[in-house]
Amino acid sequence: MLDSSDKSTDFSVNFSLHCGDNIITLDEPLVMGILNLTPDSFYDGGKYQKPEQYIAQAEKMLEEGADLIDLGALSTRPGAAEVPEKEELYRLIPALQLLARRFPRTIFSVDTYRSGVARIATENGAGIINDISGGTLDGKMAETIASLNIPYVLMHMQGTPATMQKNPLYSNVVSEVELFFKDKTRELSEAGVHQIILDPGFGFGKTVGHNFALLKHLKLYKKFGLPLLVGVSRKSMINKLLQIRAEEALHATGVLHALALLQGADILRVHDVKEAVQVIKVMKAYQNEGV
Repeated sequence: MLDSSDKSTDFSVNFSLHCGDNIITLDEPLVMGILNLTPDSFYDGGKYQKPEQYIAQAEKMLEEGADLIDLGALSTRPGAAEVPEKEELYRLIPALQLLARRFPRTIFSVDTYRSGVARIATENGAGIINDISGGTLDGKMAETIASLNIPYVLMHMQGTPATMQKNPLYSNVVSEVELFFKDKTRELSEAGVHQIILDPGFGFGKTVGHNFALLKHLKLYKKFGLPLLVGVSRKSMINKLLQIRAEEALHATGVLHALALLQGADILRVHDVKEAVQVIKVMKAYQNEGV
């Protein structure tokens, strides 16, 4: 039986993140809305490439309760081909500049594994860098983030987007991700990076079984005392299990969000902001017994 006084069920860490001129607190879960500027992302590729499209989508997500917006200018779906840095910047920077001017109080995260893109993005309004590779694809990322002094999402990925789902193997995925976090947080700290968000990397070099093992044991990573970001929205751990398309995965995504919150998630990275906000409200009521 769950003891409602058990503080281990608290959803979020008491943590503040300094994102340039903005500060966000994590005394309750946050929603990070996904805004893909790519033509080929796995769920919404091509929908938000024109200014009127991505402005409208950003406005919609903010109205629905998004705390952060994560911009991606290159697809990291399984099997995705590498996009040249010049093309990534071409897609990203004009949109980031326009969105930062249009929504000046909004914190924009940029999804990139390139230190050069991270630096230029920060100079043009980005407040967080979200690196799917955890620095493994660009050895200059740690020193770059340290010099920029902004929060950094440290994600675990096995392989690269082009290869990660070919045959992911682990002796113990939960322990190996823990060891990755231990080693990388030490390296980042030594480099001068102190605002770190952990992301186990659901779907990035993991089978369906690996993903559910990580979700079940997510609370283990709270030992690091750092915020936990969870990105399971409409992913293959749902679609392969239920044999459905990403377009049909909204309800199951909500279930995974609820489970992630019970396991200590601090930030939900989502395609569907309104529904994620509703899940958080319901789970808070559950934790507080309706109060």
